[in-house]
Amino acid sequence: MWAHLIYQNNIIIFMKKNNKSFFTFSIFLLISVCFINKTYSQNKRKPNILFIAVDDLKPELGCFGNKLIKTPNIDKLASKGSLFKQNYCQQAVCGPTRASIMTGMRPDYTRVWDLKTKMRDMNPDILSLPQYLISQGYTTQGIGKIYDVRCVDKELDKPSWSVPYYKVDKSYYSVQTGLPALNYYQNPETKKLAEIYLKEATEKGLKGEDAITEALKKLKPSNECADVPDNAYTDGANALEACDILKKLSKSTDPFFFAVGFSKPHLPFVSPKKYWDLYNRNDMPLAVYQQPAKNSVDIAYHNSGELRAYTDIISPIPISEDSVGITLSVDKQKEMIHGYYAAVSYTDAQIGLLLKTLDSLGLADNTIIVLWGDHGWHLGDHNLWCKHTDFEQATHTPLIIHAPWIPHSVINSPTEFVDIFPTLCDLVNAKIPSTLDGKSLTGVMKNPTLPFKEYAVSQYPRSGPTAETERLGYASAKYMGYSIRTKQYRYTMWLKDKFRTYDSFDESKIYGTELYDYKKDPNETVNVVNEKKYAAISKQLKSKMILYFNNQEEKLKNKK
Repeated sequence: MWAHLIYQNNIIIFMKKNNKSFFTFSIFLLISVCFINKTYSQNKRKPNILFIAVDDLKPELGCFGNKLIKTPNIDKLASKGSLFKQNYCQQAVCGPTRASIMTGMRPDYTRVWDLKTKMRDMNPDILSLPQYLISQGYTTQGIGKIYDVRCVDKELDKPSWSVPYYKVDKSYYSVQTGLPALNYYQNPETKKLAEIYLKEATEKGLKGEDAITEALKKLKPSNECADVPDNAYTDGANALEACDILKKLSKSTDPFFFAVGFSKPHLPFVSPKKYWDLYNRNDMPLAVYQQPAKNSVDIAYHNSGELRAYTDIISPIPISEDSVGITLSVDKQKEMIHGYYAAVSYTDAQIGLLLKTLDSLGLADNTIIVLWGDHGWHLGDHNLWCKHTDFEQATHTPLIIHAPWIPHSVINSPTEFVDIFPTLCDLVNAKIPSTLDGKSLTGVMKNPTLPFKEYAVSQYPRSGPTAETERLGYASAKYMGYSIRTKQYRYTMWLKDKFRTYDSFDESKIYGTELYDYKKDPNETVNVVNEKKYAAISKQLKSKMILYFNNQEEKLKNKK
């Protein structure tokens, strides 16, 4: 700009001189302006990315229409950013869905379908989002749960991070309480019992996490309300350390990708008393429909095995191949939902601390913020608790993306987690890798009326009818349920004989199918796949499913 002003102030003088002098000066000014513009372009910093993950967070948030839950910080972020109302995970369990988010690839490509397969054992050369951003000039750092630790190396996927992954520093925990017992608990009575059981474990020759695992078999409450500060628990300590990391990053000249993962509301539902006090337990909303859907497929369900592992859970229904979910008393259901809501509000407060720090450091105007919950969670619907299904409550997930230069928007088109990787590439002007399974969301962020995707795809493996046999061992599961979710319908096809989408589809492999109409039946009470009035819809969606299989087979033919 100043060069332009110099030109304006001096043009009259040079007009009085000969043409040669005027021409020479004009060339000088043109070169100067080009140099200034180039220097400005080089010095302009690419947008930072703050990548916030929340474990087991379903769309029970104020911004999604829940008027009871208290989530002011997430709601504020949603009011500024793009809120994806119909976003879905690729598989409703931590390891696989996080592998898909971080690589932009579906589970049949990553081959992570369980909680023990390591992503790079199956795909040594797979490209992760932060790994790609390193090549684009970014520093990449992380703290808390981003990948599932069981599905990556000891460095939490070493190729993803330009700085070694942070482990929470013990100094960030409350001095008043000390570290949580068995990684979770601060209740004094629980801590006393934990000492006893840990001593017994060490006397058996067990050490470290092995001793903790043994003690948890005897003492593992599903929730805890303790009058303690936020940093008595790991998420609070992580939030404090994350804020200090942000302060260091603010002094760097390089753009950053900073991933911060929060564990709550994952079980156990532990959080400070002040968050429990936000709610009246009598107000806790019980699931409207607590039975299996009429005409549904048996392997669509599980026996809530994850919840059964908690030592305060008492159920009259034993674990068996025929068990569907777990039957809890009304009081216990309300207690569990109360604990979930309190844990969500606790995490919301930690996110608020992080966002406030970002703003105070002057980083907010040049930082893209992505907030996601890795999958949904059953809170008693279909008599189910936890995740591990293809139903709506397990696959529907919150997603918010705030790019400061894009106005607030609400997107109602189906979207998926595999869309995050290409979207962030697009937002930072990086070339989108051609191999990714997702699509950039930037178009619908700017104009929510644009058509985007016709449906989102989720899948879930099952070892046998309803049962979660060896809950970590889904990799060899002989059934896989593939689900496509349009704006109104969910069509699910369960296939047997270890079918995956890199195989050729064969009608004989179909074990069962489901169709739910969410406009007429939001609680999934009836599988209408074989009803006459839905025949055309069933046929149409089946055709789309088979086309999806065929396209995936072609794409994955070299992955067998």
